Amino acid sequence: MEQLDSYQKEKLTINLVWANVFGILIIIPIVLLYGLPYYLIWGSEITRQSFKDTLLDASPVNIGIGTLLFFLILTAGMILHELIHGLTWARYTEKGLKSMKFGILWTMLTPYCHCKEPLKVRQYILGAITPAIFLGLIPAVISILIGSLGLLVFGIFFTMAAGGDFLIINQLRKEKMDNLVQDHPSEAGCFVYRKIKIE
Repeated sequence: MEQLDSYQKEKLTINLVWANVFGILIIIPIVLLYGLPYYLIWGSEITRQSFKDTLLDASPVNIGIGTLLFFLILTAGMILHELIHGLTWARYTEKGLKSMKFGILWTMLTPYCHCKEPLKVRQYILGAITPAIFLGLIPAVISILIGSLGLLVFGIFFTMAAGGDFLIINQLRKEKMDNLVQDHPSEAGCFVYRKIKIE
């Protein structure tokens, strides 16, 4: 990787509270994007009888098992989200996975993946968007094709969970794709390094 002495550095971060609020706000467009096609194809199968059958099956044991399963899937998905960031970014680093640091910001209960090496903007954006694709978009598309309501909910939730990633990508979208990005070690965001023009 090039020396960073010949680059101008700028800090770009996002507020984690705003990122979490944004993740909730985008639920409406996400539900419309995934839910509308699902409803147009599979809506006729969602009947009053199916709701009654579901309610009749909602014994305390089934509710307990369902709740436990929900939290296990949620936890596994959040861990997988960060692993996907790391595996994608690692492809572009000199030290591979050794350049990745995983952890949890306990104050916000937010897991993170931190890349310790600078990447080109296009590489950083690719690593930022891949969890939304693999855990959000692809499951949602499959759910529309096969009529799985559970998979649809999964896709909606994990697209929503990528709200912070979308905000960071939005900050980088006007940058030159060959500029460098260094993941911020302790905040949600990054440092951008722009090549200094020599007159």
